[in-house]
Amino acid sequence: MRDVMELVVCTTCRLPGADPAAPRDGARLSAALAAAGIPHRRQECLSACDNGCAVVFRGPGRWTYVQGALDPDRHLPDLLEMIRAYAAAPDGVVPWRQRPEVIRKNTIVRIPPPEAPHVA
Repeated sequence: MRDVMELVVCTTCRLPGADPAAPRDGARLSAALAAAGIPHRRQECLSACDNGCAVVFRGPGRWTYVQGALDPDRHLPDLLEMIRAYAAAPDGVVPWRQRPEVIRKNTIVRIPPPEAPHVA
């Protein structure tokens, strides 16, 4: 998966209303991915703080997606499904209806690869 795509997980994210003394939700999401054997890059602050737990899907020649509102206690299966779908899509574009609901509703931004055709 690593040569096809990279998953970046913000380790400093907190869900809205989270206990400030509790472990950070992003770090817990990263730990859950590691326990599931999913390679990923841990990154401090993706500046998506108002969006709960944030992750980035990216890879060479692929669209980049920044996702938010991921809850490590509720959305790990959805995130794993999206990881598989993104890795399988040659350009990284997973058709909207094939994305888990939490992904469809909480895409912060998608960025075209530099080599994508320009639209006038």
